[in-house]
Amino acid sequence: MVCAVHLSSTQKDFEQKFKSLLSMKREQSADVNQQVAALIEDVRTRGDQALIDLTQRFDALTLDVDQLRISQDEINKATADCPQNVLAALDVAAARIQDFHARQKPEDNRFEDGAGVSLGHKWSAVDAAGLYVPGGTANYPSSVLMNAIPAKVAGVERLVMTVPTPNGEINPLVLAAAQRAGVDEIYRVGGAQAVAAMAYGTQTIAPVNVIVGPGNAYVAAAKKQVFGQVGIDMIAGPSEILIVADNQNNPDWIAIDLLSQAEHDAVAQSILICDDAVFAKAVADAVDEHLKTLSRSDIARKSWENFGAIIIVEDITRDAPDLVNKLAPEHLELAMEAPEAFANNIRHAGAIFLGRYTPEAIGDYIAGPNHVLPTARAARYASGLSVLNFMKRTSLVACTPEALSEIGPMAVTLAEVEGLDAHLRSISIRLNATEPETEREA
Repeated sequence: MVCAVHLSSTQKDFEQKFKSLLSMKREQSADVNQQVAALIEDVRTRGDQALIDLTQRFDALTLDVDQLRISQDEINKATADCPQNVLAALDVAAARIQDFHARQKPEDNRFEDGAGVSLGHKWSAVDAAGLYVPGGTANYPSSVLMNAIPAKVAGVERLVMTVPTPNGEINPLVLAAAQRAGVDEIYRVGGAQAVAAMAYGTQTIAPVNVIVGPGNAYVAAAKKQVFGQVGIDMIAGPSEILIVADNQNNPDWIAIDLLSQAEHDAVAQSILICDDAVFAKAVADAVDEHLKTLSRSDIARKSWENFGAIIIVEDITRDAPDLVNKLAPEHLELAMEAPEAFANNIRHAGAIFLGRYTPEAIGDYIAGPNHVLPTARAARYASGLSVLNFMKRTSLVACTPEALSEIGPMAVTLAEVEGLDAHLRSISIRLNATEPETEREA
């Protein structure tokens, strides 16, 4: 089996084919905006009753109002049913994620400039944040930790989680992870209606300020439509990995790393850049062998066949950084000698994994940095989820009479040329300036 794209930098049409790789469309999103808009309006208008009706319609689950929220007893029971070794792993992951994100928390700052003006800024957390979690038997407790812990580190007092429970099913590990991450309220609601409830509120669910978390096309469209009413993290697309590897690697290792993202989704993308055609073939052959035994081989195979790529360059150090920066991958593995030096030349990547013993998968679970990362080349302008998604900065300005006298006249000049008389007067009145007779008469 071969991947979708096989390029060599020595090909005459390499630039053209590489541009085609950059523009490859991996996701055909259904136009659900009108349906989502109707669902949001229904929740805004009817509140809890809309959530109950839509949960019956989409999740085949009949609820009363007092059943919308998952009780503490249910959370405790679910946690008790989880294997102890898995809970122990969650605890280690939670501690590492907590420690890493605590180091991101920004500091307030105050200083006095040369004019004697006191300036600075202070940071504060949003009052409430919402976390959307895919439901049913989906088994992604790691995603709960990654989305919830930064909010709590930021100082968010109220953290709300919504998770659909089709036919009443929910993975107990999701609830256990939520408990460990400090989630305050959990509701068995999913889809665009859950996003609407968190954004606008209902009789039972008070609104939040920021909504984060992955979801399907309906959830993504809902997040777009409520943006402005609330903040959102990002609209994430299919997962992707780019591995830059020299021929000193074990081909089996690189192959399974490529498949670690391919198994997420049939439209995920895995790309290898190397400088040895023989090694590249060995990796491709190893991919074939691994696909024979993977539990999600059908998904991974479609991803590799339709969107996988191998790019051979003449010199990794010289040729690869520019290609990496153009691809701006979600995940970048540098399986080579001196990966730190190579990384210094990378400007655009969601997360970088340095060295042969740092597979991307370690970052998905337990390394500490967030695994919610920009996709579809958004790393050119965006960063992964962090504490800052749940905080905002407020500027501080304080003038003494002497400081205002120093800088005020220039502000008056600028206000005058902009024709904003109230601006001008609010400064000049404090400078004890005499207004012209024509201005007073006006």
